[in-house]
Amino acid sequence: AQKYTGIVEDCCCNYETANLLNEEVLYPSLQELVKTPFFRYFKVKLWCDCPFWPDDGMCKLRDCSVCECPDNEFPELFKRPFRRGLPSDAPICQEGKPEAAVDRTLDHRAFRGWTVTDNPWTNDDETNNDEMTYVNLQLNPERYTGYTGPSARRIWDAVYSENCPKYPSEELCQEERLLYKLISGLHSSISIHIAADYLLDEDTNSWGENLTLMYDRVLRYPERVRNLYFTYLFVLRAVTKTATYLEQAEYNTGNPTEDLKAHSLIRQLLYNPKLQAACPLPFDEAKLWKGQRGPELKQKTQEQFRNISALMDCVGCEKCRLWGKLQVLGLGTALKILFSQNGEDKIVQTLQLQRNEVIALINLLNRLSESVKFVHEKGAAVERIMERQSGLFPFASILLQKVWPFSSSLLS
Repeated sequence: AQKYTGIVEDCCCNYETANLLNEEVLYPSLQELVKTPFFRYFKVKLWCDCPFWPDDGMCKLRDCSVCECPDNEFPELFKRPFRRGLPSDAPICQEGKPEAAVDRTLDHRAFRGWTVTDNPWTNDDETNNDEMTYVNLQLNPERYTGYTGPSARRIWDAVYSENCPKYPSEELCQEERLLYKLISGLHSSISIHIAADYLLDEDTNSWGENLTLMYDRVLRYPERVRNLYFTYLFVLRAVTKTATYLEQAEYNTGNPTEDLKAHSLIRQLLYNPKLQAACPLPFDEAKLWKGQRGPELKQKTQEQFRNISALMDCVGCEKCRLWGKLQVLGLGTALKILFSQNGEDKIVQTLQLQRNEVIALINLLNRLSESVKFVHEKGAAVERIMERQSGLFPFASILLQKVWPFSSSLLS
């Protein structure tokens, strides 16, 4: 626990405060917020051609993994031409792993009052409704899906090696460290969610926490944990910076009670006195892009992030693609908020966000909040257990998975 104290590198908030605020303010508010009708539906293009290499992931046929819900389940505003899907009793093809398929059941809701503009930081054309469908995120949790092997590894290899390679930190300025730390923090959060909701026994359909995996992928590397906190505070800053905009936005789904609840929860989160007093500026974006190389570095970072966004079309698992696209869009929205506008006084007048961007931003902050909570509450204990049992007997890691109670996702 002593490893994570003091100011989070490149941020304006310390670990102790970040953990306290997450426990008392952010986590409980976000858990309620993402369950409201407005924030549970995400518009996404699930049928994608990889722009970088031939499709060779888990599921090669576009319609083989998900059964379309009947047309009469969609609200009128959601309807669009659909590809022919499998009948509801057809077997799932993704290597026999139904947990990798997206459940597209929707209820009757409608959205209105939001602008339609593309995000300059991301690759997807968010205005092309003909290629997109709505997905209920509550029916498709981020968890283990069985998506492993060369296809999954190639995604992360391309993300890091081609777009945000790591160099010794002393050789880089803060702007050059930014993208690597954001992606590393996101990667850590994804790995934590995979390990926290893992298929322990396929025969009995037993799910739980795979603490060995969590230790091997995240907890044994302090830098990855630190980058998780960095990404968390970066996204939190984007949300708090655009507080006035989010307060004035319409959260209209046709359910007045739930819409009022969503608006109330947004206000409670943005203007919480504990948050404003303890960490009013989680990250200071005003320090970046100031030098002579500032505009060049900013443009380069934007191009690299757009490439990362495009790589999400290469994810071979449909449910992993869903959460990859959502979280990358959420991170792209945070970048858009912090670096596309200058100054707090102008952001309300000039900023334009799509409904989908706000949904992605809040859901991403919730996923990061969950990961920070897990690391804070269980990280030190898991590390002690793993270090004690290391080398004692060969089956310790298998037993450890089943000792902890039930509590996957993008890529392995």
